Amino acid sequence: MGVDLGVGNFDSTLDELGQLAQTAGMDPVARVVCKRRAPDAALFVGTGKADEIKLLAQSLGAQEILFDQSLSPGQQRNLERRLEMPVNDRTFLILEIFAQRARSHEGKLQVELARLQYLSTRLVRRWSHLERQRGGIGTRGGPGETQIELDRRMIANNIKRTKEQLDKVKRQRQTQRKQRDRRGAFNISLIGYTNAGKSTLFNALVKARAYAADQLFATLDTTTRQLYLGEADRSVSLSDTVGFIRDLPHGLVDAFQATLQEAVDADLLLHVVDASNPDYMLQIEQVQRVLLEIGADKVPQILVFNKIDAIPETRLPLQTSDFFELDGQQTARVFLSAQTGTGLAALRALLAQRATVAPVLAARPLQSPVVYEADS
Repeated sequence: MGVDLGVGNFDSTLDELGQLAQTAGMDPVARVVCKRRAPDAALFVGTGKADEIKLLAQSLGAQEILFDQSLSPGQQRNLERRLEMPVNDRTFLILEIFAQRARSHEGKLQVELARLQYLSTRLVRRWSHLERQRGGIGTRGGPGETQIELDRRMIANNIKRTKEQLDKVKRQRQTQRKQRDRRGAFNISLIGYTNAGKSTLFNALVKARAYAADQLFATLDTTTRQLYLGEADRSVSLSDTVGFIRDLPHGLVDAFQATLQEAVDADLLLHVVDASNPDYMLQIEQVQRVLLEIGADKVPQILVFNKIDAIPETRLPLQTSDFFELDGQQTARVFLSAQTGTGLAALRALLAQRATVAPVLAARPLQSPVVYEADS
């Protein structure tokens, strides 16, 4: 279910929501889109559209309703009462995927923190067990403590404990980074919109076997390997990080701060873009927004336009590399296919150049280069 409010990047096809649902193990059966000037305070979509959704869901045998936008706790509760079935939003769906995909101890802690923070906002008597409990001694005690207060206190304690564990992991990562810095390591992080092909590129560069699949959030845990660059006669550290997505919940950005710190502390970011996606410019903007939020917007980048093997021949670039304007700056761009290996040599050569002249690049910016016709 998607509601066009006339603002933001509205997905009129709901393709991405459908992909998220499939990634979470669901089977989408129908899509409903409507326009509103503003969300309905009680039901987000209004009573008429809510009743229409209910009839459609019943006729198709649907068991759950998903919204592409974030719902308030009250709206979610009211919709479930009106539709008589579970209702969840985009944030919940992403959390479900993250919970399924986290493998490392750190990843599981991060997902648990984000889940707890999300759940803490949903304690609005949504469940029937949230009723007042008797307190005091005997039957003449005070008003007691409500179940909702008990749940809130329990969740707050769990959040505190999980944050303490993540702080410990963060300190361990900082120690590892200091060791890399003492060795003079040149650190490169792969970033990009989810399903842009980061893990496939990572495997192609370092001959690794990190999990890669044509699905959203195929991998969540950061993987780091050494990449030898013959042209520079040195090895660099290459890290594959979690993918970004439109409207990434702030709770997830906060929870994955330890993982995203790899991007903040990197000497160079490889910003992987799905060149075959017609909305790649919007995806680039979303990635840049998250980088700004985590404080990695000043780290030098190379744009990697991946999946050129999926581009029609009439749209193929004129050369393997050029420059692209990113946030007002001319940024090096490489066209390649991590799947077939086309263009990997050009990327390795550019990485070797950056690794060799890294101190010079840090001291002064690159001169404005020529923009080739491949940008048009």
